[in-house]
Amino acid sequence: MTKMVTIFGGSGFVGRHVARLMAKDGWRVRIAVRRPDEALFTRTYGVVGQVAPVMCNIRDAASVRAAMTGADAVVNCVNILSPKGKSTFKSVFEEGAEHIARLSAELGVARMVHISGLGIDTKSSSKYIASKSRGEAAVLAHRPDAVVLRPSVIFGPDDNFYNRFAGMTRMGPILPIIGGRTRMQPVYVEDVAMAAVKGANGTAEPGIYELGGPEILTMRQIVDQVLASTHRRKAVVNLPFGIAGLGASALDLVQTVTGGLFTNSALSRDQLALLRRDNVVDPAARGFKELGIQPIAASAVLDDYLWRFRPSGQYDAIKRSAKNLRGH
Repeated sequence: MTKMVTIFGGSGFVGRHVARLMAKDGWRVRIAVRRPDEALFTRTYGVVGQVAPVMCNIRDAASVRAAMTGADAVVNCVNILSPKGKSTFKSVFEEGAEHIARLSAELGVARMVHISGLGIDTKSSSKYIASKSRGEAAVLAHRPDAVVLRPSVIFGPDDNFYNRFAGMTRMGPILPIIGGRTRMQPVYVEDVAMAAVKGANGTAEPGIYELGGPEILTMRQIVDQVLASTHRRKAVVNLPFGIAGLGASALDLVQTVTGGLFTNSALSRDQLALLRRDNVVDPAARGFKELGIQPIAASAVLDDYLWRFRPSGQYDAIKRSAKNLRGH
């Protein structure tokens, strides 16, 4: 009988890539999400009936149990960038992850993959990182045989990183950034998905893997990549953390005062804490090499999806070429 995998957050940025690859390998795929009607597009990843979105809220243990009953493997791809309503860092990263790990062990699910993040530290000043750290610990307490993936910042067509900076290039002559010297190791979403698949199908040994791309870049270098790919010129200004902190505090206050009606998606104090620390792989850690994956650099794929931010979009190259011809 064909094996089945349950992917929690399977319609999200990383989850949809994992789902597509698992379906391609012949697995039956169950997409566990809060709103299955918004995940219907995942059904096209396989043949009729192979991929099925199901309703699940990882804050509810009974819901988690139902979603993974009969599964041979589970992959936890659930992630939030900021708290919203009942979906807090604690409820998602800690309680949700604990539910998945504990119940997968009780139900005898053969393999579990948990996607965490680099810089794990329970004492981190970032609530995001501290909570993810506790969630990872809960997973390993129940599933010491789990494959835990710790990616650096993830890029790809639907990312909230390179796309965000590219969108900013459309606004005014100045491009403000924070943490210009902070180093990161951007990792391609498809490479992270491949690592998850190896964990789910048993070709990766249990344990922790730190995932980073082949390039270690400062935030300023990343922004320069975006400007080159979008064919735009901007004066890049690196804001001091002190000034950025005042703005972040003001936005957080507005969110609190409005009871969450206004969501601070621009810059929070927690996100600012993340920008203060490098986000690179420990040279001594297991990673893509041990998984047999050759990671792809951001510079190799950025043009494939940032072209829409160019002054003339898909016609920008043609217009530039035409200007050169007129010059001759």
